[in-house]
Amino acid sequence: MGCSSLINITLPESLTTIGISAFFRCYSLTSITIPDKVTTIGGGAFAICSSLTSFSGKYASSDQRCLVMDGKLVAFAPSGLTAYTIPHGVTMIGVSAFEYCTNLTSITIPDGVTMIEDSSFFNCSKLTNITIPDGVTTIGNSSFLKCSKLTTITIPDEVTTIGYYAFYECRSLTNVYCKPTTPPTLGSNVYKYPVVAIHVPQASVEAYKSADGWSEYADKIVGYDF
Repeated sequence: MGCSSLINITLPESLTTIGISAFFRCYSLTSITIPDKVTTIGGGAFAICSSLTSFSGKYASSDQRCLVMDGKLVAFAPSGLTAYTIPHGVTMIGVSAFEYCTNLTSITIPDGVTMIEDSSFFNCSKLTNITIPDGVTTIGNSSFLKCSKLTTITIPDEVTTIGYYAFYECRSLTNVYCKPTTPPTLGSNVYKYPVVAIHVPQASVEAYKSADGWSEYADKIVGYDF
């Protein structure tokens, strides 16, 4: 973790586990091959590897930009990209998968994704556009924390849980469009300035204003015809 001068590494063929944050902040690492016997890759294993251009071997996506294990995108190689479309077949975006991908301005999440885990897009500081698809049920803790260029976000119908700090310090976020008719369970400190309005279904305004967590933002909750 934090081997900032590491450019290349060959992992042994006998390796079965890559631990949590194993290569975290290995800024100079450019590519890596995952051996066939690996069965576990911990959260944030390749987070903030800003020079990483490709993965190969087991779990590598066809474009070599992601590691996908049983539908979960667990790592991303960000170098040289400003926009990215997550491959079809991904059903979950893993912990810290896009953490500190500071050059990304746009990410397209495909239909089929149901969960965005903790810190998935933490500090994607140039991200101006992201669409959360219908079908997502969980937006994890700190998932979009410090995405300082996001101006609007739409929360799909099926979301039931929004974790703490999910949109905290999104300094450009002025409008939130929240489609669920039943207020999702809301963690603490989800929003911080300068949100102007949280748009919810017209018939659900009072439910949102009185719901745990949401009541903190009652003066910003307004009805909207989706």
